Amino acid sequence: MSQDDIANMKVAHYARSPVILVGDIERGGVFASLLGTLMLLKPRDRKLVRGMVINKLYGEASLLGDGPRILEKKAFNTPVLGVIPYLRDIGVAAEDGSSLQEAGEDADGAALDIAVIKLPSIANFDDFDALAAEPGVRVRFVDHPNGLGRPAAILLPGSKTTLADLAWLRERGLAERIGEMARAGAGVVGICGGYQMMGRRISDPQGVETGIREADGLGLLPVETVFAADKRTEQVRARVAAGAGFFETLRGSEVKGYEIHMGRSDADDGQPALFEIAGDGRRDGLVSADGRVWGTYLHGLFDNDDLRHAWLRSLGWHGQPKHFERRAAYRRLGEHVREYINMQALKDIIQGDDYA
Repeated sequence: MSQDDIANMKVAHYARSPVILVGDIERGGVFASLLGTLMLLKPRDRKLVRGMVINKLYGEASLLGDGPRILEKKAFNTPVLGVIPYLRDIGVAAEDGSSLQEAGEDADGAALDIAVIKLPSIANFDDFDALAAEPGVRVRFVDHPNGLGRPAAILLPGSKTTLADLAWLRERGLAERIGEMARAGAGVVGICGGYQMMGRRISDPQGVETGIREADGLGLLPVETVFAADKRTEQVRARVAAGAGFFETLRGSEVKGYEIHMGRSDADDGQPALFEIAGDGRRDGLVSADGRVWGTYLHGLFDNDDLRHAWLRSLGWHGQPKHFERRAAYRRLGEHVREYINMQALKDIIQGDDYA
């Protein structure tokens, strides 16, 4: 990647696709940002940009006056397709970890406190959106032992570099603190990379992830993981197979999720699996005898209402359960955008064929 590369422009050229440039006005300087970006683009890149959008406006669009029209003239006659008002509680998955809050103080007594470890290479952090949407539940992202406090549960999320993030946990003192809290009765849940970290050992004999070839895990579950070059990426349905703790009320029920991981995790002989994957009969995940410590490769589990509510109740939650549906949030966002965008102009751009 060259130092002047603009994200996704190579993909746009490869796909012969038009580009819409979007600027968030809430950050300030949106006119300078949009114009400056176009001026810095190489001519062949600039040719692909067919429209601009001003996003996240607080207040009335009329307050911008002639700003959008002046911008169009200065920005190589690139049209402004619309000004989109800020949409609160948007509910869709964030694109990257830059949106995550920093480590916060303990939750007050009115909320069930859940701490998510903010790994340096955190991935799939939208796994926890459904938890945060429940009334009486507070989800915090924590990157230091001092920020942990005494949560009802600790969540270890997915990671783009599991072994490196495991080393970071130890360097920060979080690994030791998580172990202490698990032994004191706090819930600990690992998803994907977090599940791998909870085991006894992780090995990377082929060096597919980083230069670290092996490391001891947190020792919270009797499982060992070996990385391989192949990567499993698929949506799955699974049946709850375990009967420990709160899972007893869910045994035999179906959950939906998806897998996106490298490596295989093998448990000790005789350990009951947490889930049985529909279709191929694979077994996934482990849970402690009391149901408080568990891990799985399945992302999106907390989007399943019954599982989410049962787990929260096992932690002492007494809130009014809510239905969570990610698709509804995307529909709401789509309707909002359609209301404030010149859709006919956008369709004309999409259907054009002069992107050589």
